[in-house]
Amino acid sequence: MEEKKIDVQSIIGFILIGGILLWMLYNNTPEETETEDATTTEQVESSTKENQVATEESANRQPNDSTALADAQRRLGSFGYSETLSSAQGGTTTIENDLLILKIANKGGYIEEARLKNYKTYDSIPVYLIKDGNSSLNMSFTTTDGRTLNTENLFFEPELTDNNGNQILSMKLKVSEDEYLEYRYAMRPGEYMLDFSIRSQGLTGVLNSAETPTLDWKLKGFRHSKSISYENNYTDLIYEYDGGDDDSVTDGEDEDENISYIAYRQHFFSSILLTDNPFTTSSFKVKNLVEDEEVDTVFTKTFASTIPLELKAGELNYNMNWYYGPSDYKILNDYDRNLDEIIPLGWGIFGWINKYLFIPFFAFLAGVLPSYGLAIIAMTIVVRIVLSPVTYKSYLSQAKMKILKPEINELNEKYKDNAMKKQQETMKLYSKAGASPMSGCLPALMQIPVFYALFQFFPSAFQLRQKSFLWADDLSSYDVIAELPFHIPFYGDHVSLFPILASVAIFIYMMMTTGQSMQANQQPGMPNMKFLMYLSPLVMLIFFNNYASGLSLYYFTSNLITIGIMLVIKYAIIDEDKIHAKIQENKKKPKKQNRFTRKFQEMMEQAEEQQKKQKK
Repeated sequence: MEEKKIDVQSIIGFILIGGILLWMLYNNTPEETETEDATTTEQVESSTKENQVATEESANRQPNDSTALADAQRRLGSFGYSETLSSAQGGTTTIENDLLILKIANKGGYIEEARLKNYKTYDSIPVYLIKDGNSSLNMSFTTTDGRTLNTENLFFEPELTDNNGNQILSMKLKVSEDEYLEYRYAMRPGEYMLDFSIRSQGLTGVLNSAETPTLDWKLKGFRHSKSISYENNYTDLIYEYDGGDDDSVTDGEDEDENISYIAYRQHFFSSILLTDNPFTTSSFKVKNLVEDEEVDTVFTKTFASTIPLELKAGELNYNMNWYYGPSDYKILNDYDRNLDEIIPLGWGIFGWINKYLFIPFFAFLAGVLPSYGLAIIAMTIVVRIVLSPVTYKSYLSQAKMKILKPEINELNEKYKDNAMKKQQETMKLYSKAGASPMSGCLPALMQIPVFYALFQFFPSAFQLRQKSFLWADDLSSYDVIAELPFHIPFYGDHVSLFPILASVAIFIYMMMTTGQSMQANQQPGMPNMKFLMYLSPLVMLIFFNNYASGLSLYYFTSNLITIGIMLVIKYAIIDEDKIHAKIQENKKKPKKQNRFTRKFQEMMEQAEEQQKKQKK
């Protein structure tokens, strides 16, 4: 293969793309944090001693027992009535549809188990978002008699009804038959989203309006993917505030106002609390539980949100929703509640390209082609063909710079002691010949939005989850052709083939666009081009070993196509002799300078005159 010579400026565009890749990889690397104990998390602050005693003794009390009622009211005040009902014996109520099954406990009135019916984890276990106490929802409030109570320790009375196929579950924490705090769940067929409301009735004289009730929602995220470090990169808390703005917390704490929804995203699955009445304020905390990727950790991160609930006329009335389901752009976007922002598609123009171009186009290809791997290849081919004019302009610029190289060398030698004059004469040569070193850089810069958009698209594409292609059994995770008996930092304990193929392809591409004379053309103060040529494939080989095989398949295919396009341009389109003749012809013609070029040249001449005067 003939290697191409190129001036150093024409590779700046590729360096910038490589720099973005390095930055994104660095930015996506999870920070090291201390690991929590596998069997404990930060719990909601323990209730009062009286409330704890109530929990222990509730099983021994009989319904409608006046002695039991008096005893319960001594410990719990007005809410002692709830301790005398049959629901105080414990138990759960199940609601389900064709997608989701939920179990709601009498104690606390909150969902103690949430399972997605149609999905499995990487090791074929059903996907649970809530199970075995990894999540809690507790409301802490004070009563007019000075008691502080926590709903997680109190018993709600369930009532399940059916309304035209919708399951309605009312969970009431009663003061009397007509006075209560209610959690109300409504599940519809074919929906991951269910209605959820918190309201009170007749509690104006029971709840202390001087103290704001506080809702605490905590979740300890189960691991669902093969690579826990990769899953952790895309696991964080996202919230919407001020009617449309969104922010995220990856590890640490934050707080904000006017919150519309809070989402605990675990890469491909999310637990979301939405409200029709924005929360005035909320505070958030996320803690990473993955200290060492070598450890087969069960959990990824802990999420915690603290939400003050405002009393209006002494009562609570909040209409909300729960979402337990896949982090699928189409599903979330169809709710028309700005939930598509949960998917990390990139900001600004990058997200726009994904939302309005790549997502619908990929969905179309996946619908007509027999496999998702072929859909990735087809989309890559189309993208490279669309960008081929940019590749052509870049290669044409390289050819012109190669032809002008002897004359540039002459100018460098002639004005080696006068850098300003050398620069001035070089610019004149470029202007006469109709060439520019920036014309090789700009086409590469134009590809950055596409590059970054696709870098965000493939790791977030839920459709690729557990879809196989060739030797890869899951395009959303890494492929494996060999298991290693040891762990290599940053690389892992396995060998993936797609990153190897992508690295080889990008190395060949860089060899074609740089050439053996790269070091000879090295300019003082510029990065070592030969080092960068070897660094980019090495970075891809190491860091992409744990990334989605679909992403590596895209880069491998993209670089192969680019190599093919460049060979076609070189041998079938561009004729260097014709280019040389055209350059010589252009040099003979009087070149009309634009205003900027003329002004720049005047400044250079003035600077040269000033330099001569200083020497005299």
